[in-house]
Amino acid sequence: MTQIDVPTTTPVEVRRPSLDGPFIKEDTEARTFRVHRSALRSPEVFALEQERIWGRTWLYLGHESEIPNPNDFVVRTLGGRPLIFCRDADGGVRVYYNSCPHRGTTLCRETEGNNRFFRCFYHAWTFNTSGELVSLPGADGYPDGDDFRERLTLRTVAKVESLRGFVFVNFDPDAGPLADHLGNAADYIELVADHNATGMEVIPGTQRYKVWGNWKLAVENAMDGYHFTPTHITFVDYLKRTGYTTSDEGGKNQRLDNGHSVLLLTGHSGRAGMQWEPRFGEAERIRIEENRVELEERLGVERAARVADVSRILYVFPNLILFDIEALSIRRLEPTAADRTEVDAWELAPLGEPEEARALRNRVLVSFIGPGGLATPDDIEAYEAIQRGIVATAGDQRLGHDWNDISRGMVDDDKPGPGRSIDEGGIRHFWRKWNDAISERES
Repeated sequence: MTQIDVPTTTPVEVRRPSLDGPFIKEDTEARTFRVHRSALRSPEVFALEQERIWGRTWLYLGHESEIPNPNDFVVRTLGGRPLIFCRDADGGVRVYYNSCPHRGTTLCRETEGNNRFFRCFYHAWTFNTSGELVSLPGADGYPDGDDFRERLTLRTVAKVESLRGFVFVNFDPDAGPLADHLGNAADYIELVADHNATGMEVIPGTQRYKVWGNWKLAVENAMDGYHFTPTHITFVDYLKRTGYTTSDEGGKNQRLDNGHSVLLLTGHSGRAGMQWEPRFGEAERIRIEENRVELEERLGVERAARVADVSRILYVFPNLILFDIEALSIRRLEPTAADRTEVDAWELAPLGEPEEARALRNRVLVSFIGPGGLATPDDIEAYEAIQRGIVATAGDQRLGHDWNDISRGMVDDDKPGPGRSIDEGGIRHFWRKWNDAISERES
């Protein structure tokens, strides 16, 4: 597995001609941007996405800390394909299709664990974690020599690369390197990895839920600062009662390379280990002050400020949302139908964090971005409500009737630098990338 070099961060070019196609109508003169609702409900569009996006783009799979020991494994489904994410006996990271090369049977039927071998229950073909066929019942019925066994090793995913423990895969053998795909989004992944000198770890346990909505609505929601105050008023009021005033003003949306984007938020709320607020208690205030000193000594004043002072929600096209807000959360999207999405989320934390600090981090995470928190159920209801609502206009051919409007803040699209988080620039940026991928044209 290749560890990528992080490219220098450069501004993304945002100027482009108007779009006029079956799914997007963008008029840069009139400052209007519309998306046809069929993009969110059509099975034909979903099938096209599986081929042209999920089958050809770098996809986030998992974090290396989820398989810390030799022969550890977890089973994942990515782009509709069952996979085994594991370490071999020497500690190397491997990604195999979860399919026996003999007759295609699902090979590993446990969700996670530690095992030296994967044994197919159907015919008992057995493979080690390096993918080699090590036991072949009735070998006398097969050709002599090693060539036969070598041809029947576990099938590997075409490409696997990582950045600071974040592992990505690509099913297309002709795809370019991960560094090209991430572009300047890599720096924002690095900012999360820089939280701790000794590294970061995924806390055991997966937050898994299914949404009756199109996956692109989850992306829109994550990059939509416009909805924060009206949708999450319960959370805003809760913070006020604890002595912390929050605001959606002043936030920025930075459009990054290749359809990625990041919300940069100040005054949003406190952050465990980084920014104090009264509900955290005095012990956490002291720990945060100590963390800041360590960050500045290790990273320098400017980099430490970027790590510590700004909350961020990073979207990496197409399936990764990385929350660095109240706490750290990795969210991975897995579309299963035009109107169904499975979401897996994991809490990320500094290695070696004190027990009391970890307990606080857990409480803070579940209070807002956990699946039962004060934000995530609101968000799920919002995009499920969209999915229910967009069928109302299906088939209506009158001009503009079967279209969603995403025009807020278009006046700033041609300006360099970030736009306001309460505008829809990041959402438009995503839809342009999606349109390029679906229509198979260069961005």
